[in-house]
Amino acid sequence: MQPGRYDVVIVGSGPGGGTMAWRLEQTGKRILLLERGDYLPRERLNWDSQAVFNDARYQTKEMWHDAEGRGFHPGLHYFVGGNSKVYGSALFRLRERDFGEIRHPDGVSPAWPVGYETFEPFYQMAEELFHVHGQRGEDPTEPPSRAPYAYPPVSHEPRIAQLFDDLKREGHHPFHLPVGVLLDERDGKALPHSPCIRCDAFDGYPCATNGKADAQIICVDPALAQHPNLELWTGAYVERLVTDARGGTVTGVQGVRAGEPFEVSGDVVVVACGALSSALLMLRSSSDAHPRGLANGSDLVGRNYMRHNNTTVLTISRTPNPTKFQKTLGLNDFYFGADDWDFPLGHIQMVGKSDGTQIEGEGLPEVLQWFPKAPFDWIARHSLDFWLTSEDLPRLENRVRYDRDGVVLDVTESNMEGHYRLRQKLVDLCDKMDIHPHLFDRKLFLGKNVPIGGTAHQAGTLRFGADPATSVLDLNCKAHEVDNLYVTDASFFPSIGAVNPTLTIIANALRVAEHIMGRLGVASVQAGADGHPDRAEPPTSLTIPGPSAA
Repeated sequence: MQPGRYDVVIVGSGPGGGTMAWRLEQTGKRILLLERGDYLPRERLNWDSQAVFNDARYQTKEMWHDAEGRGFHPGLHYFVGGNSKVYGSALFRLRERDFGEIRHPDGVSPAWPVGYETFEPFYQMAEELFHVHGQRGEDPTEPPSRAPYAYPPVSHEPRIAQLFDDLKREGHHPFHLPVGVLLDERDGKALPHSPCIRCDAFDGYPCATNGKADAQIICVDPALAQHPNLELWTGAYVERLVTDARGGTVTGVQGVRAGEPFEVSGDVVVVACGALSSALLMLRSSSDAHPRGLANGSDLVGRNYMRHNNTTVLTISRTPNPTKFQKTLGLNDFYFGADDWDFPLGHIQMVGKSDGTQIEGEGLPEVLQWFPKAPFDWIARHSLDFWLTSEDLPRLENRVRYDRDGVVLDVTESNMEGHYRLRQKLVDLCDKMDIHPHLFDRKLFLGKNVPIGGTAHQAGTLRFGADPATSVLDLNCKAHEVDNLYVTDASFFPSIGAVNPTLTIIANALRVAEHIMGRLGVASVQAGADGHPDRAEPPTSLTIPGPSAA
């Protein structure tokens, strides 16, 4: 093979790109993985809340603008492993009903072009690959699965165990949160060899002990260590994809590395930069054959952006909460509705524990109004912290685009009534469970200038579907208009449900990898008569290695 030419070039090393690289390198084909960032430094500041949250040390310093021209820093992280380096590692399957049409007061969450049964075997693979700890049967909204979780649920610390019991006493169905973590524990304590040490710096922090199941630790590093046919280029910013004159095949991947231009090519090109950055790459790659942006004949590239309606809140327990590893409990009893509301409300889960530095940095006047004599550390010792998620609907006008000033992100909030009602449900629950019934927003956890800067759970900018007029990608996540171009981040989502999207990204990358392997002559994956990808069992020969300890 000529220099600079590969069987597969993958752009982006997060959950979509890293998982794809891990799966395809086992084929023996020559794979190049391009990452615009470097490895996130392992340093004491990984666990420093001032550095991580207040100073946004690891967040990009890029300046984007909203539709009114106001500048903000998007909540993006450019490292090997992508945004998974600082994600909360809650790894959910979408609910089975999320794959169908769901009505909300502000509109319809559209059905997916394939059903849950297409994803189920790959969800199982993804859970095993990313060391998801959980317990089947506790969550009434849980979709069908073929096997138990491979890893036991992360145990609750005493105050969270009390909350679990209090919720059950009130007739609710709390469950152990499915968490991707490299944890071996006994009696609530991490064993000496466990990478995760059950510390208070897990959710939202980089992990200095490599205990978080992120794309670097689970996929990229093990693949590089075990298979010399995979190359990783860090510091490689891809500027554009070029095609042949007809525009039907990507012939070059052009970018800059260490200040020098480069161009490589691949029989297959996979884009997995994250839903926002992947759409921007397509828009930068316009040409005579694709004047509105690569694969943008539908004018949908960058549109239908979704990011969930997310809120992180702090509550005050009347008794101290000395919990360190707090991210162990979830509640979906209001996911599809409530006795007083016929529409979905959403999902509640615990998040990482607040500390005094975070609370002071948040500048929460509401907290001081209710507890004027309480120092920040006292508030932190009594805090219980929750993440509330409601579905955000895809809208054509919600989009990422370029103008002469750079990147513009247009966001109009939708479907907020259900989110406000979900918040009130949590207030009502707190009043019954020895918790002050007041919720205080933790905006730094999601990124400043929420919702515009809070780009957690980004999805939908390159939706997939059977019809090229209403979608950018086909059912195998190949661009309708470009023969060898695939996308495997959350861009492909037609709707987003109300649970964390990362497991679906991973499962889809494994699903699309099987198709690409067939294309490369490594495996045969046939489409059925209805055009849907093969729904057969995942390959039984798949070997899941242990994560890197590097």
